[in-house]
Amino acid sequence: MEKVIYVVWRDPALSVEEFGQRLRKTLAPRLKTLGARGLRINVADAAVEAGAGLRQTHSNPPVEALVQVWLHSAIDALRAPVDGVIASVAARFDAYLVTESVPLPNTEHPSSGHGQRSEGFAQIALFPRKPGLSDEAFLDLWQNQHTTVAVETQSNFEYVQNRVVRALTPCARAIDAIVEEGFPAGALNDPQLFFDAQGDPAKFDKNLKAMMDSVGRFIDMSRIDVTPTSQYCMF
Repeated sequence: MEKVIYVVWRDPALSVEEFGQRLRKTLAPRLKTLGARGLRINVADAAVEAGAGLRQTHSNPPVEALVQVWLHSAIDALRAPVDGVIASVAARFDAYLVTESVPLPNTEHPSSGHGQRSEGFAQIALFPRKPGLSDEAFLDLWQNQHTTVAVETQSNFEYVQNRVVRALTPCARAIDAIVEEGFPAGALNDPQLFFDAQGDPAKFDKNLKAMMDSVGRFIDMSRIDVTPTSQYCMF
């Protein structure tokens, strides 16, 4: 089985809410009919508006939605029907083949997997590695060294690391990773809660510094996209 992440952009004539409905109500059943083994949709809809301060934007237009699909095979000929239905609901898309690692599974607020909105919010980050890092150094810094920092300094209850194997669409932006983290809803606009330090300014400063020092070692922070989203586990 292989995992493909589609970064999808809406027609400007549609609102984000309308686009999200289209992804969940129109796209999801069509992907299931095509044999997709799993589907998760992330949309920066009205439920996460309070998290505007968390956004970091490099892409133009900004990233507003992801479609994460698990397929028996992502080779071009077998994936073509999936690309086709994605193209029918999105104005534009970039597709990436990824390997998924889940160092922190969501056991606190598990999804039913039937399309309801998941608890809290899912923060999405898309980024290239820091210039000059080899594959080996990048993966060591990110997965072997940073993972513990990310879990210990934040209030996240889910942490998913998607290592980009390659872009599947010719004009896709060059990135090395797509990260998804589940947080409590209050962390949308409460930095102390986000950094697991509610009511403790000293702990907040310590955790924030540890996190920023860590990501600065392996992420090209000048080209990162960060977007709070609603998460919908469809099937």
